Amino acid sequence: MTMQKKKTIFTTVVLAALLAACVIVDLTLPSFHIAVTVIKKATVYALVAASMNLLNGFTGLFSLGQAGFMLLGAYAYGVLTIPVAKRASVYQYFDGGAIQFSLPEIFAGFLGDGVGGVVGMLAALLVGGILAALMAYLIGLPVLRLKSDYLAIATLGFAEILRAFFQWNALGPITNGSNLLKSYPTFSKATPYVVLAGVMIAVILLLINSTYGRAFKAIRDDEVAAEAMGINLARHKRLAFVISSFFAGIGGGMMAMYMGTIAAAPFKSSLTYEILLIVVIGGIGSISGSVIASFLYIFSSEWLLRGLDSGEFLGISAPGLFKNGFRMAVFSVIIMVIVLFFRRGIMGDKELPDLLDRRERKHKKEAAGK
Repeated sequence: MTMQKKKTIFTTVVLAALLAACVIVDLTLPSFHIAVTVIKKATVYALVAASMNLLNGFTGLFSLGQAGFMLLGAYAYGVLTIPVAKRASVYQYFDGGAIQFSLPEIFAGFLGDGVGGVVGMLAALLVGGILAALMAYLIGLPVLRLKSDYLAIATLGFAEILRAFFQWNALGPITNGSNLLKSYPTFSKATPYVVLAGVMIAVILLLINSTYGRAFKAIRDDEVAAEAMGINLARHKRLAFVISSFFAGIGGGMMAMYMGTIAAAPFKSSLTYEILLIVVIGGIGSISGSVIASFLYIFSSEWLLRGLDSGEFLGISAPGLFKNGFRMAVFSVIIMVIVLFFRRGIMGDKELPDLLDRRERKHKKEAAGK
């Protein structure tokens, strides 16, 4: 059996096992259980981290605008899926809002309530991704001329301006101003999140392994050499920026589903820093690393270490020590240890199936030694 076939089988088995585990969790636990919540949030973060890795890790463009594109996707999803019957109560300060239709209800008229609602939700996610990609194209025309820290500052500034813009009351009939968007449809179980994010991440991996992906890597490694090989730098940088933003927009829509309500406040710069931290911990240039780090990060911060804020942890009761804020202090120390001992992240620039190559080389060395 060739190594490529082994990798394919290994990947298929791992994905099938993870999906089966997620289905079992959904069937045995209520939707409000912390395990379901962790899977939902980690899945959203995994998708956004993979999209950021595509830009920062594989193309070498240091962008910090991810929260802004997530904001666009979240609002697009909320605005387009709030049922018409509930718009008056949601947009109570803006005469019911400017948009008087709902995508799930439009599709439900053709396909039936259940299927139509799901198709409408998926369509709204797609619209959010397209809106984020369009915005990325427009702002990419000037900002992609910048490099390194200057590009990071420009994209970070864009995200902050966008967050303030969406809270502007003049846009209230669409965004509901500084008020919450709510009453839109969500997935109560974790499996739809896993399937959606899995499909999106698979598309990102296919792109990375295509000719475009190789061009992105060439730009990251050496722009001068890449241009000498005939790669159009401006075009490929813009393409990577737009594609990354598209998936971030879809991730923002899924984030809206997870949160249940939408406001601009959570989509601040700290959210981008969280995603960047996950990319670094997982390994810059490794999609598998981003996914693994997302689940470890959310599991640790939202579940494993939560007892450190409540007075009791692992059966140890210490109200004087384990109090509000101590969890993040311990979590910060853990992150520092990981960064110190895993300089290139958990996976480095390797993907999960590449572990088979390492194992194969080890067997060959042992056989040669004998």
